[in-house]
Amino acid sequence: MQTNMTEPFFITAAELATLSASNWPSQFLTHKHLILSSPATLTFNSPGATGFGVKRAALSMPESIMLLFSPSCCSRNTSAIGGPMSDYGRRTFYLPLNDTDIVTGRYTTKILQASVELAHDYAPKVLLLCSTCVDALLATDMDRLCKKVEDQTGIPTLSTTMYALTREGHVPPMVGIQKTLYSLLPTTTKQSNIVNILGFFSHLNDHCELYVLLRQIGIEQINELGRMQTFFEYQQMAKANFNIVLNPEARLAAKDLAKRIAMPFIELTRTYQVEKIKKQYTLLGQILKVNFDQTPFFAQAQASQNAFRKKHPKIRVAIGECCNANVLDLAIALARTGIEVREIFCDPSPSLLLSVRILAELLPNLRIYSNLSPSMLAYTSKNDVDVSIGFDAKYYHPEIPATEWNDTIQPFGYQAVHDLFQALEQCV
Repeated sequence: MQTNMTEPFFITAAELATLSASNWPSQFLTHKHLILSSPATLTFNSPGATGFGVKRAALSMPESIMLLFSPSCCSRNTSAIGGPMSDYGRRTFYLPLNDTDIVTGRYTTKILQASVELAHDYAPKVLLLCSTCVDALLATDMDRLCKKVEDQTGIPTLSTTMYALTREGHVPPMVGIQKTLYSLLPTTTKQSNIVNILGFFSHLNDHCELYVLLRQIGIEQINELGRMQTFFEYQQMAKANFNIVLNPEARLAAKDLAKRIAMPFIELTRTYQVEKIKKQYTLLGQILKVNFDQTPFFAQAQASQNAFRKKHPKIRVAIGECCNANVLDLAIALARTGIEVREIFCDPSPSLLLSVRILAELLPNLRIYSNLSPSMLAYTSKNDVDVSIGFDAKYYHPEIPATEWNDTIQPFGYQAVHDLFQALEQCV
């Protein structure tokens, strides 16, 4: 274990596997130290939301506009969210609050007035009121405020909040926004040939085999929030027979839909371990009482990883958390393929101890660096890595080939495995 503050903190997989929640390294527990927000800085986002922060996620609601109200310091990068080609910035409006507004409480009146003006001028189908830490500290009654806006505008109004201190709480911001986004789905008659995919604010890769497998069993309409162009299309998601949850962040939203509009859900996990993918689809088939024909997809994914391993038998890899993967799962998947993972950048919690122990068996000398430890300011490459995966790993290893692997379009299942090895092949 490296503990010298003149060097970046890391611990090997073998060392971490011997610990428990009671003596877990404090460097991985962000509430116990100052945070170096390297992932946040690299992606112009909050530490817990690579690619999608609260603002961009909320604007996944089609035909919506957002009013962000806060002191001026909170408005950074608002016009830049989503990139220069997106319309997120054009759908975001900013109401600056000064000290007098906040101290006297007149800010609520200003918010109401601004909301009425936006509703009149732009006629959105949904209004999004985005608050910040200030409102959390002031205990602003956002539900009451949204009700007032709805009463005066006749437009559904949702509350969203950027409050980083709740990141490790019971309902982190990105979990809360998932629930909020689906809260406008009405109770309606369900149709057996319609399914929703929940978990991401964008949609899956068009070539993902999940679409094919679902259509094999008679599913004719597969809804994803990231594909919805109109509010009417969004409302049609209420007709789904069930939801498939692909990201734990959407679990609370799925539970709410199950309770509120009687829409059950099934949860799948994004993994890069082909045998685990096969088992997961088999279990899904058992639940749905069908048999999925996975053979061609399994064969392609396995062939892709085997071909890469054969062509690059001694390749050494670094993995960062700023990618479309669970870092520990991806490291396990690569290790089981025979690829040597030298280091990963993440902050594993004690709840992931089982994955850590698997890694310790496969890669005992794997270095696990805390991405949020201030000691990472002293990080320098050890020159023992040949390729990196993830935007942050690329930052730490600017001199070697890299695939960022963090596109907005989401990889999943066998398609993700195949495409990852194709991306690695192109950069080495």
